Formats: sequence, C-alpha cells, structure tokens
Amino acid sequence: MNSLGAAGVPVSALSFGAAGIGNLYTEVTDEQAYEAVGAAWKSGIRYFDTAPHYGLGLSERRLGVALRDLPRARYTVSTKVGRLLEPAGTGGDDRADGFAVPATHRRVWDFSTDGVRRSLDASLERLGLDRVDVVYLHDPDDHAEQAFREGFPALAELRSQGVVRAIGVGMNQTRMLTRFVRETDVDVVLCAGRYTLLDHDALTELLPAAQARGTSVVIGGAFNSGLLADPRPGATYNYAVAPGELLDRALRLKEIAGRHGATLRAAALAFPAAHPAVVSVLAGARSAEEVRDCAERFAEPVPPDFWRELRTEGLLPDTAPLPAEAPTTAALPISGPATAPRPGPGPAPERP
Repeated sequence: MNSLGAAGVPVSALSFGAAGIGNLYTEVTDEQAYEAVGAAWKSGIRYFDTAPHYGLGLSERRLGVALRDLPRARYTVSTKVGRLLEPAGTGGDDRADGFAVPATHRRVWDFSTDGVRRSLDASLERLGLDRVDVVYLHDPDDHAEQAFREGFPALAELRSQGVVRAIGVGMNQTRMLTRFVRETDVDVVLCAGRYTLLDHDALTELLPAAQARGTSVVIGGAFNSGLLADPRPGATYNYAVAPGELLDRALRLKEIAGRHGATLRAAALAFPAAHPAVVSVLAGARSAEEVRDCAERFAEPVPPDFWRELRTEGLLPDTAPLPAEAPTTAALPISGPATAPRPGPGPAPERP
C-alpha cells in the first residue's frame, strides 16, 4: 500500500474509479455495479473514488451499498465537492452530461464554504458512511477564485477538525493543479488524462512540483477514455472520436508492445505508475470483467526493451521515468486474499 502525502492515508497502487457504475454513457444494473466493486476488492484494490457528478449521485449510492459489508478500516474512499445536486423534475435524461440516468436533479456549481459542507453531508448520506477519507475540489476550472478563496480553506478546516483525513483537487488539466500544489498544502491532486502514453503534459510542471513539495498524485484516465485500451477507428480520446494522428500513434504503440510480448493496456497502466510522485493509478470500470482485466494487466510485466524502444523512437520524452528504471515498489502488482468477502447486493439504491 502507498499513502497520500503527509496525511498517510493508505491507497492501493491500482484504484477503482466509480464513474462507470454511475451509468457513464451506458446503463449498468445494480448487480453489475456491486459485482464490479466485489471484483475490485478480490483483486486487492483498496481505494475507491466517486463523486456526486457521476450519475447524479447514483455512483455514490451504489458504491456505498457495495462496500457496506466490508471492513471499513481496510479501504479508502474519496468523493468530490463543487457540484450541488438540486431537484429538477424536468423529465428527460442526463445523457447531455454523459450519464444514462433520469434528469431528476440538476448540478449547481458551488465552491463556497457552505457549498462544500452541504455537498459533503449529502455525499455521506448517499454513501451511507459516517466518513470519507479524501475529498477533492472537483473541476474548478471556471471557478478558480472561489475555489482558492473559499473551497480550499473549507476543506482545510474539515481536515483540521478530523472530519476528513486528506484533501485535494481533481481536474483534467495541469496548470491549475500545479498552482494548487505550489500555493496550498493539498495532500493530493487527481490528474486525469494528462500523464499517459499519449499525453505527457503533467511531466512539464505538475509532477516535478508535486515531487518537490511531497504532494501525492493520483493519475486517472490512463487509457485516455478508450484509445489506449483498444486503438481502432472510432475509438475515443478524451471523450471524443480520436483524431487520425493520435490513432496512428496508438496503433504504433500497440504494434511495438506486441513485438515485445506485452499488451498496450498493461503498458498504459504501468507508465504513469512509474513516476515517483504517483501513488495510485485510477482505473474506471463498469463490470467485474473490466476490473479483473485491469488488475491482471497492472500485474503484467512489460519488458524493459519495450520502454527503451519507445524512448528511442521519440514516443516518450527522455525525462519520463520508465517502469524499467523505477524502484520495484512503484508498480508492484496488488494482491488480495482469495477469501475476501464479496459485497452483497443489498437493497437497490433509490434514484436521485
């Protein structure tokens, strides 16, 4: 197990992203969601990340039910603040925001002190937990002033009161995350899609700043929303159809991996884990099969010659730490007891 910054919150090297069980893009049944979380537990995953945004609260409710019968001291849960859910009652669905759920609520941006506390209280109720371990400010891209002036101090106060153990910021960009690392004492930042085999943006400033400050980094979006999991025409990159140039590059990466007896999925998960500032790689999954595949690929050795060829071919920057050069703890396969309890389905969560 790794830990988050000075807070010492334990996290598994591979973690579970719960947007998928909030019906991201397509519907998932309650049972499929519970089975996915159960498979994560059996694979040794002990860090679970969710947010109110994911399925208008559906992800939080399902995750809470799935974790209900597991020993609370043995797993870490994070959620996020910045979007309050307010009743809408307008009908229709939430597919415009990416989730296949009824649009019974609407999201209201709020990084105020009151908004942060209200959001966390609502999340705890949906999760059915008396506490979460980590809280992130979620996507404050267009709300920087309020996030720095009110949102972060509100989280810092909750941390000082012992309500939460660690605080951070989660975004799909690096510039503001770097500012948070340099100007605040966040324990962790969650950077999605900006440190992958195809996007090395975080390597320029964010990761060096985090390493210098002792701030932990969780990397999400290692597959860049699909392209690095299965490169083919029509595959998505950052939630849109991948441009031809990036598709060609991903196919080149896959071909090189195959020649070295590796899979592209394994390489995509191993690459961000090799950086010394990175404590966990967050993998989104919507089924037990996807979870098991991620866990198996994360444990799959990737030959050193593969990494060296990528660097020689200019497909990775010279400054990127390679798994072949990393300390042996950087990307160790996780393992869990074969007899780990399986979450029961429990009552089906109510719709938001």
